Amino acid sequence: MRYLTLLTSLVCMALSISAAKADRRVAFVVGNGSYKNVAQLPNPPIDAKSMAATLRNVGFEVIEGANLSRDQMTEKLLDFGRKAQGSDIALFYYAGHGIAVGGTNYLLPVDADIKTEMDVKLGAAINIDLTLEQTMGDAKVKLVFLDACRDNPFAAKIKSNSATRSVNVQSGLAEMKSGEGTLIAFATGPGQTALDGQEGNNSPFTRALIDNITRPGVEIQQAMTSVRAQVNEETHKGQLPWGHTNLIGAVYLNQAPTTQVANVAPTAAGSVPASAANSDGVELEYWRSVKESNKPEELNAYLTAYPNGQFKALALARLAAIKSGPSTATRTLNAGIDPATFTDEATQLTEDQIGLSKTQRRDVQRRLTGLGFDTKQTGVFGEETRSVLKRWQAARGYPSSGYLNKLQHKAMLSEIVAAPPTASDNSQKAARRASAPAASSAPAPAPQRSNPGDAAGAAFVGGVVGGMMGGMFRR
Repeated sequence: MRYLTLLTSLVCMALSISAAKADRRVAFVVGNGSYKNVAQLPNPPIDAKSMAATLRNVGFEVIEGANLSRDQMTEKLLDFGRKAQGSDIALFYYAGHGIAVGGTNYLLPVDADIKTEMDVKLGAAINIDLTLEQTMGDAKVKLVFLDACRDNPFAAKIKSNSATRSVNVQSGLAEMKSGEGTLIAFATGPGQTALDGQEGNNSPFTRALIDNITRPGVEIQQAMTSVRAQVNEETHKGQLPWGHTNLIGAVYLNQAPTTQVANVAPTAAGSVPASAANSDGVELEYWRSVKESNKPEELNAYLTAYPNGQFKALALARLAAIKSGPSTATRTLNAGIDPATFTDEATQLTEDQIGLSKTQRRDVQRRLTGLGFDTKQTGVFGEETRSVLKRWQAARGYPSSGYLNKLQHKAMLSEIVAAPPTASDNSQKAARRASAPAASSAPAPAPQRSNPGDAAGAAFVGGVVGGMMGGMFRR
């Protein structure tokens, strides 16, 4: 009987360990740009899409939206509030117009038609303080990123329609204080305006967030130091992100350690060694973010920021290659490929829609290696595989994102690989020989995700139980 009691205790302990390791992360990500009553902002929807993909890649459940009306934003916020209750990390990201009236900050839906202070306070805009309190109040860690400090045309309207009394309306956003366990980051300082960036690209602030906050083994406050340095450098000191933090512990969005981070010793509490945020490091990170891009504007942005940068020659060579188009060999290789493969962007969402199992992901890695793009065949698309996918996409002339969509996956399967066929390849051939049209139109199975802590707990309990059973039989 005592063996059964001990076994039960061990099972409960293993399950508790697994549950503790599986933290729950929820994010609200919205970009508003298609405003109906003022000039439009071209980039916030692009910013939101990029941020959502970045967060999904590190385990966030993302409530995502673009160009939302007042009612649509309310609906998304209610969904976010329900899912964020009791979460380990709740993250709020907004890109678009924001306004400060009387020291209070508001977010503006695309259907906002604001002429007076009363319009703002009676519901045409969304009160940020109240929203954060209601949706994220009981989350253990609360991260808020507001790329909403653009030059706001509504401010002038409110001032011109309030001639009878003084109205405190700022062009940017007002300062906000963070409560316990909260980090708030603005694209620029209180009352100042931020840059929207080149049309069709990410804003400087959002690009820096994407480059830094999910780097393996980098704590969020250290990441924000790098964000400030990158934006300051990219805008030639024209914009400096500002924030307020009241976190009471270290927060990692990507816990995976790296040799570089492991060798960096902390200095004073909350500070980062100067070498971690110097201009060379910022330039390197910037170059890594654009080096495999097929968009000339991204490479030109690097050259503008670093006219004498250490990667100038590589950037110019990459621009020349884009201008001349794919090589003859590449064009021959891509013959018969759906033309949309060369234009359709791939994101975390499009990859999830394929429904790749772990075996199929290993097949992708095996094919990449067979095509000359060496990567480890683990069945998990980590940072290394993403980088290799980017190289493969760039070599084929596809949009280079590091993620797959259905067309790119189909194109990869059509390439001749210098390696023996895998089990999944044989099953696909058998399915084609069977000529089953229903099977070809069926949706791909959803990817099966497991927590490494589950496997570790199971192995631990299995070993203990095995030893106990062996001892019982020996008696």
